[in-house]
This record gives sequence, structure tokens and C-alpha cells, in this order.
Amino acid sequence: MIPPAFDYHRPESLDAALKLLGAHGDEARVLAGGHSLIPMMKLRMAEFAHLIDLQAIEDLRDIAVGDTIRIGAMTTQAELLDHAGLAEAAPILSEAAMQIADPQVRYMGTIGGNVANGDPGNDMPGLMQCLDATYTLAGPDGTRDVSARDFYEAAYMTAREDDEILVAISFPRHAPGYAYEKQKRKIGDYATAAAAVLIEAEGGKVKSASVAMTNLSDVPVYSEGAGAALLGTACDAAALDAAVIAMLGDIDPMEDNRGPVAFKQHVAGVILRRAIERAWKRA
Repeated sequence: MIPPAFDYHRPESLDAALKLLGAHGDEARVLAGGHSLIPMMKLRMAEFAHLIDLQAIEDLRDIAVGDTIRIGAMTTQAELLDHAGLAEAAPILSEAAMQIADPQVRYMGTIGGNVANGDPGNDMPGLMQCLDATYTLAGPDGTRDVSARDFYEAAYMTAREDDEILVAISFPRHAPGYAYEKQKRKIGDYATAAAAVLIEAEGGKVKSASVAMTNLSDVPVYSEGAGAALLGTACDAAALDAAVIAMLGDIDPMEDNRGPVAFKQHVAGVILRRAIERAWKRA
């Protein structure tokens, strides 16, 4: 289908984009990669009189790697994969980006668009919760930071205000134990279930662990209980069982064309076990 008519804006600075967003209010939406917004407009599920394309704002495309990693919101998935320093400091990000859709999508899809629109099927929101990332939002009154673990309120509903733009994502470089495991029906599909796991080991035991799940609720799920179940263990069978039980208590899957609730719960358990085992081997 063809979307309703709209005015297209391509500002070259963040200030100009914020002024456009403020001037047009509810009639405007910002456009990153467009893989969610444009299909919704074509299906007449969304209608906006003004689209504000962020592609020309170079300040939103930088990657800075140190003890803290900061990624501009308009950085594409392909750019994440091509950045050598990022692959060394946060390899779980590369592992996840490689599993997003296909190369055509990764060349246009941005990390900011992936995390900002609140789609529970997107890969990056859960991963960012696992990484304990911080989102920087810019608005008419300046910038503010929101934890990824506090950002998601319901499907497609987030802590971002309508007059704000997500400009950057920050998180610490992570320990060597990591895994992003994803089960999907076919290439390019959303996950039936996905798990992001970070493990830090010391003396043959788990010193710290972080677990987040994707597409198993109307928001990404950071499972504090699953991570806690691994602490002080060598990730033996009992620890994995406990982590899976804790995770299952946190998710709330719904039946859809990816399967009934019981099937999704089963897949979630299998995926989490695989992710923990791979992360532990790397740790």
C-alpha cells in the first residue's frame, strides 16, 4: 500500500531536528532506518504529516570506545560489525548485530531506531538491558539519561517524550564471558526467543552474571533472578536449572504465529541454557 501524504524534512543538525519536532508536535515523527515506521505507514497503521529524517546528522553516527563505550543513535548495524575496537570491547554487540535480519537491513537499520521504538521483538533492547546501558535523550530542555532497564513501559511505549530524540547509547566494556543466543523461524524473522548473557568468572566460579530475554513479553525482560542463580556456581546443571526457573517466572509470552505459550517457554529455557553454557566457556 501507499502511505498517506506527508512532508519530508532532512535536517543537518540535532538542534534543527528538535526545532522541527517541537514545531509540528504530534503530527511529526523522527525517522532513523525506517524499517518499523515506514511499513506501519504503508499499512495505514500510522499516519503523520511530517517525517524528520535523521540520516544527515553526522554527530549521531560516532562510536567512542574506552572503559565506557558510547555509540551514536544513527550508527547502523553494519557499522557496528565493521568497527574493530567495538568488536574487542563489546563482542556481544557484534554477535547480536550479525543475527539481525539480513545484510540489506543491517546497512540501513540503526541501533537507535532498534532500541527507541519499544518493539518487544527487536534484538537490541534486551541486549542493552543485559549490558546495563544508558540512553541519552535530547529535548527542548537539554539532555537527560535513562537506564535501559527503566526505559521500556509496554509494547511501543517508552520513557522517551514525544519532543525528545534518542541521541546516544552508553555502556561499560564487558567481561569476556558473553553470548547472544537466538531462535527464529527463518532468516530475517523476529526471535521466537533470544537470550543475552554476560558472565564474569573468578577462581572457577561466577563472580557476576547478567541475563536478559527478548520477545517473551511486551517489553524486554531483564531477569535479575536468573543472574543471581548463577552467582558463586560453576554453571553446573543445578545452577542452569535454577536460572531457567527464575527466568520463566519473569517472562510473560503470548500465543501468536510463532507458537503457543508452552512452546515459547520451552524454547526460552533451551535458548537460555545454550547462552549460559557458551558464555561460561568464554569466561
